[in-house]
Amino acid sequence: MKVLSELMGYRESIKVVDATLRDGGLVNDFYFTDDFVKALYRTNIEAGVDYMEMGYRASKKVFDESKFGKWKFCSDDHIREIVGDNDTDLKIAIMADIGRHELDDFDRKENSPVDLVRVATYIHQMPEAIEMIEDAAKKGYETSCNIMAVSQAQKEDIEVALDMLGKTPVDCIYIVDSFGSLYPEQIARIADLYLNFAAKTGKKVGIHAHNNQQLAFANTIECCGDGVDWLDGTYMGMGRGAGNCAMELLLGFLKNPKYDVYPVFKFLENYMLKLKEDGAVWGYDLQYLMTGQLNQHPRTAIQFTKENRRDYANFYSEIHE
Repeated sequence: MKVLSELMGYRESIKVVDATLRDGGLVNDFYFTDDFVKALYRTNIEAGVDYMEMGYRASKKVFDESKFGKWKFCSDDHIREIVGDNDTDLKIAIMADIGRHELDDFDRKENSPVDLVRVATYIHQMPEAIEMIEDAAKKGYETSCNIMAVSQAQKEDIEVALDMLGKTPVDCIYIVDSFGSLYPEQIARIADLYLNFAAKTGKKVGIHAHNNQQLAFANTIECCGDGVDWLDGTYMGMGRGAGNCAMELLLGFLKNPKYDVYPVFKFLENYMLKLKEDGAVWGYDLQYLMTGQLNQHPRTAIQFTKENRRDYANFYSEIHE
């Protein structure tokens, strides 16, 4: 008689995306050493991860280059210093944040080591996002659209956005629980909405979860079970504020033999623990739980953390309306 874990199959259509450099870069202003990035790249290859997001392609007109590490701007030259010709199965991704990038910063795909451009947008920015998607697709890139802060959006507005995206060349549309406020039963309903639209237009659906209520992994595997194919994770959950779905949890859950969690544990042991020891701060904490429960952006909780405050009850009173 087979145990349940042996009966659980796997889907070839699933893609795992490592967002450690990009979302994790929000923790340390993208100051990762080349040694760290090269080790992360090798680990992703050995672990069978499908895409590695190298960071943002942010505009130097918007951000002061002297205040951030190079993965905030993620030039093709800097990527090549890490991946060379990238003669591997691992694909390279970068993120364009609407309002914080320039179309001219993207060369044609044949001249770039980048495979996938991930466009991050709020619903009210959808026309600009579509312009970015169409430009990137025309230049030969795969594209995805990350609709941020979906927990604060009206269903009707989401439906309009999905309908608009269905008419574009975008490959994958992401559910993004930006504030870590959603529960599995809510994420299941949202996934059903996205998947129904995607089925009509031949798109894939992805999930990018935050861990304010310690539900990033639960919400990710809920979506996976519902048919969402593109799954974001970060090593040791490194990401803004409470962080993200942990890669070590995600790869341990997936039953596809192409994924190997052993190299992940080696990377955590040799690199991620040192980041923690050196003072990088992320992960579940009470202040992030509060903003998650209240469906708020974690900026107030991030400031609370920077100030080393411990007056949690006062903080809750400050942000509770």
